Amino acid sequence: MQVYLVGGAVRDKLLGLNIKDRDWVVVGASPEQMLNLGYQQVGADFPVFLHPKSKEEYALARTERKTAQGYNGFECYAAQDVTLEQDLLRRDLTINAMAMDENSNIVDPYNGQQDLANKLLRHVSPAFVEDPLRVFRVARFAARYASLGFTIAAQTMALMQEICRSGEISHLSAERVWQETARSLSAENADIYISVLRESGALDIWFPELAILWGIPNPAKWHPEIDTGIHTLMVLQQAQKLSPKLTVRFAALVHDVGKGLTSQEHWPSHPGHEKSGLAEIMTLCDRIKVPNDCRELALIMSEFHSHVHKAFELKPSTLLKMFNQCDPWRKPQRFKDFLTACEADARGRTGFEDRDYPNADYIWQAYLAAAKVDVKAIVASGLVGQAIKQRLNEYRLDAIKHLKKTYPFEKM
Repeated sequence: MQVYLVGGAVRDKLLGLNIKDRDWVVVGASPEQMLNLGYQQVGADFPVFLHPKSKEEYALARTERKTAQGYNGFECYAAQDVTLEQDLLRRDLTINAMAMDENSNIVDPYNGQQDLANKLLRHVSPAFVEDPLRVFRVARFAARYASLGFTIAAQTMALMQEICRSGEISHLSAERVWQETARSLSAENADIYISVLRESGALDIWFPELAILWGIPNPAKWHPEIDTGIHTLMVLQQAQKLSPKLTVRFAALVHDVGKGLTSQEHWPSHPGHEKSGLAEIMTLCDRIKVPNDCRELALIMSEFHSHVHKAFELKPSTLLKMFNQCDPWRKPQRFKDFLTACEADARGRTGFEDRDYPNADYIWQAYLAAAKVDVKAIVASGLVGQAIKQRLNEYRLDAIKHLKKTYPFEKM
């Protein structure tokens, strides 16, 4: 029985990065031996055990054989005669196919250390194509290590494209696609993740509402970058700078999908794209099982981002209508996140990256002014039913009008 540290822990140790999780492979052991040593079995499809003290995962060395479509279509063999090299062979990338023994000696049968030195994400074997989830995993790794200069090997990208062309990627579960996407959007360089999915063809299959945006023009006056797809990535980059929240970054990613529905006769303008994007966002969110908090902010962002961009032109009554629809009265933080996403949109344009965005502050101050109206006092005045709501709106509108008159526009 031999125990090895494997996978990401070895990779990140060699890169000098902090190790978050440690996984272990056990060679030459049986499930009975592991149980006798006090390990707790947790793997249903193949033998995985939790260490009796550390609770870290220890998996018996195994091989896999493709038997059906999708991520789970594998038959595993985990007997005592499976070698460490055979176990490492089934892994996705060479930099994830290294092991370390108890004396810190590196076992590297597939040249992972060389690929680390070359900053290359390269598949271990042709069996790479058997697991469609690897398209998303490689895209995530490409984003994660982009700051270190890593790129995807041309042969590996070719295999990713083959997976997408074969239709195998369509058999992934929506939950796994969202899991990889959420992890990538929450990390650095999420725009790289989207770009890799586009190059591989996965974006066309799982995110067609986004994929169609490349090649659709915007007015050069407001969008020197012209292309809506490029603008989308630029907005995502700005969102990463402004907020760590997944909700904000997802809203930034999908805010302009309505432009994919604009007839070419209207290009480069996109009248009504804000509302036409709502159904597209709902369809996308349903497809990949996006959680409600991300969905809700994305819908608000799509419908009202142009309002914020035109904040100083809006009538107080229009502002109040937007507030009532976005409901900052009950969810002020969500509304603040919406304004952050709008700022990312405004800055996600060539030449606008470092521009001030006073619109967000003005909208927020207008909300704060309206929120100070004392609802309890209105109720105590004796009004009932719809009369309360009407009076509340009247007072809130007066507060917004006063703010508009006194707001320091000269600072803009």
